[in-house]
Amino acid sequence: MNFQKEMEQIIRFHREHGEAPALLLHSCCGPCSSSVLERLTEDFRVTVFYFNPGIAPEAEYQKRVEEQKRLLAEMPAKYPVSFLEGRYAPEEFYEMAKGWEQEPEGGERCFRCYRQRLRETALKAAEGGFDYFTTTLSVSPMKNAAKLNEIGMLLAKEYGVKYLVSDFKKKDGYRRSVELSEKYNMYRQDYCGCVFSKRERLEKEAKRALQNENFVLK
Repeated sequence: MNFQKEMEQIIRFHREHGEAPALLLHSCCGPCSSSVLERLTEDFRVTVFYFNPGIAPEAEYQKRVEEQKRLLAEMPAKYPVSFLEGRYAPEEFYEMAKGWEQEPEGGERCFRCYRQRLRETALKAAEGGFDYFTTTLSVSPMKNAAKLNEIGMLLAKEYGVKYLVSDFKKKDGYRRSVELSEKYNMYRQDYCGCVFSKRERLEKEAKRALQNENFVLK
């Protein structure tokens, strides 16, 4: 499935019928949400749902929450955008990740994390009577859009709320998120958020530093 074209067809259908469906948008962070919001708020009444229990430490979580709120306050939108903060429950994240701590980023642990966040989003969308739910996660080149859409569509059947298929990195979505982050002077973190992704980033930095040192010595 071409997720971008499928999303465009859905948007076109609602435009032709003069509709602006209610969409619950799971957001991983302000910078990633920026280009997604720019794209979706022309056609949907969006509520940003911030549910990311794996972000560590808690100070990092709070910093990202505040940046998300600031972006929503400063960024223009055709339809007003609402904000809903989910539970910060790191113990649930670590329970989910148990046994997968050594899995590299982009593997099964990440897929389980996708499922955890999207399940909570689907539940809130059903409770809130939203027409659709989706996530900003696919805007990142590091995230697997096919897996995200697979999980989203399965949860849509389970909770009875339509999942807006998407691949927000398409049509320069990621590049645009970088531009908007600069425009709004946003804090742009250098790791996904969890302790495992931070550990992996630090290990890669140490390896690069060692390689550079060896190169200089030669």
